[in-house]
Amino acid sequence: MSSYQFYQPFSGVVRHLLIINVIMFVASLVAGSYSADGLSMLAAYIPGSANFQPYQLATHMFMHGNFMHLAFNMLSLYFFGPMVEMAWGHRRFLFYYLFCGVGAYALHMGVQWWELEQMGVDPRMYNGGMLGASGAIFGVYVAFAYLFPNQVISLLFPPVSLKAKYFVVILAGIELFSGFSGRSTGIAHFAHLGGALFGFALIMVWYRFRLR
Repeated sequence: MSSYQFYQPFSGVVRHLLIINVIMFVASLVAGSYSADGLSMLAAYIPGSANFQPYQLATHMFMHGNFMHLAFNMLSLYFFGPMVEMAWGHRRFLFYYLFCGVGAYALHMGVQWWELEQMGVDPRMYNGGMLGASGAIFGVYVAFAYLFPNQVISLLFPPVSLKAKYFVVILAGIELFSGFSGRSTGIAHFAHLGGALFGFALIMVWYRFRLR
């Protein structure tokens, strides 16, 4: 077992990401009170559709649908992000976080495009949006598991403890199964997988494909 202990300094990039996400959530609530659309154009849409804008590749990962969505993602960032940032430094951590968020967008939209075509629907006519930091957060999970593979993580639900490297593999398996199950859960499972896969790929490049 690793002797590493969690330490969550409220500083650096993690602090700024937390603040920005909270500000954007409050702003979306305020905007929603004046307009039915609120800040919906900051969510992510399929390229070529009427609602798509290039800036959405970045803005979607700072938007959240409700308080629980925001709280879960920000708690995850708070618990796992600081140690990754301390290991990599501010700039590399920020680049990695944003890279994973864009990767989440890419895989989600690619799968959605394919699914719509299979149903005979022109993807450019589809105006459903995606939002949330979850893809980037899944990338942070992967980074944490790579840097601290034997750190034991104790979950509240279910009440189990397991090493970080197993936690990430199990989590990815659940997302993969949920994504291919065909059930509509309202959760962008392939966005989560996209963040994890793009994050893993970037780590492999940085560490020259050395596994731990």
